[in-house]
Amino acid sequence: MDNNDRKEREHIMKKCKSKLVFILYLVVTMLTSVASVGTSSEVYAAKKTPFKTHGTLKVKGTNLVDKNGKVVQLRGVSTHGLSWFPEYVNKAGFKTLRDDWNVNCIRLAMYTEEYAGYCSGGNQAELKALVKKGVKAATELGMYVIVDWHILNDGNPLTHVNEAKAFFQEMSKEFKKQDNVIYEICNEPNGSVTWSDVKKYANKIIPVIRKNDKNAIVLVGSPTWSQDTHEAVKSPLKYQNVMYTLHFYASTHKDFLRDRLKKCRKQGLPIFISEFGICDASGNGAIDYKEANEWKKLIDKYKISHVCWNLSNKAETSSLISSTCSKISNWKYSELSNQGKWIRKWMKSKK
Repeated sequence: MDNNDRKEREHIMKKCKSKLVFILYLVVTMLTSVASVGTSSEVYAAKKTPFKTHGTLKVKGTNLVDKNGKVVQLRGVSTHGLSWFPEYVNKAGFKTLRDDWNVNCIRLAMYTEEYAGYCSGGNQAELKALVKKGVKAATELGMYVIVDWHILNDGNPLTHVNEAKAFFQEMSKEFKKQDNVIYEICNEPNGSVTWSDVKKYANKIIPVIRKNDKNAIVLVGSPTWSQDTHEAVKSPLKYQNVMYTLHFYASTHKDFLRDRLKKCRKQGLPIFISEFGICDASGNGAIDYKEANEWKKLIDKYKISHVCWNLSNKAETSSLISSTCSKISNWKYSELSNQGKWIRKWMKSKK
């Protein structure tokens, strides 16, 4: 090989090395760019979670406000009884509700008196573990979550007041550093129960929660299946960050209950609709779209927080998932019930 050949070969090698380095540079740049986009998307998503956006909530006047003092409207979905449909307490399902439905709150309904209820033979350890699993999943997704002591057949919340005290003592201690957790201490007082009974109960339970968490939002029901909010107006509880729940089912509860809600708000009562459906009060029957739209207009006018019933595929109108669908997350539109389709459309329309 003469000197000219050697120089030509060295020149070619330099060119090849240069091209190789350039190609490697492009590959690394592209990979870095893709990784950066992914990381940015994750960070962006994390910043935009409901809790990242609104932070610790508090009650101000008749409203729920966020860390910036801005009125916030929680849009929630309630599980059915945890004893009966435990499979729906899963992170993927909650994520579907957050990302596809625009839901920012999950309500964990733990029945107390019904079959396999917490106070009627249910496995208390398993039920508490399920509540904690639900809170963990919602927290990781940056959602708000309601721990619901779901009295119904027991009627008077004082019936199981000792069990309630022990339960809320454990839960409030467990979640005392989690500002996304809300406590609903008596779902639907009913029967012969009076507001005086409910108030007596609340005065036993709220201090238990406050001992561990001084600022948590507490939701309190009222007689007649959480419809008698007008009784609470006459003698409200003397605690901060308390709201009073009102429940409605559109086909049953119409102008009279909407008028009551408006009057109670005018009198200064902070109301949270922690359960509703657009069928009748049994959770079944036909959907009343006309009355549902009247409720929707009122709720959005006042930016009232609201949680719909229920996340299951039970063969009844109020279930959000079609009874023919066994999936517990990633539901297609066609796999929703008629109420599920209506609720999803409403919640997705909100900012």
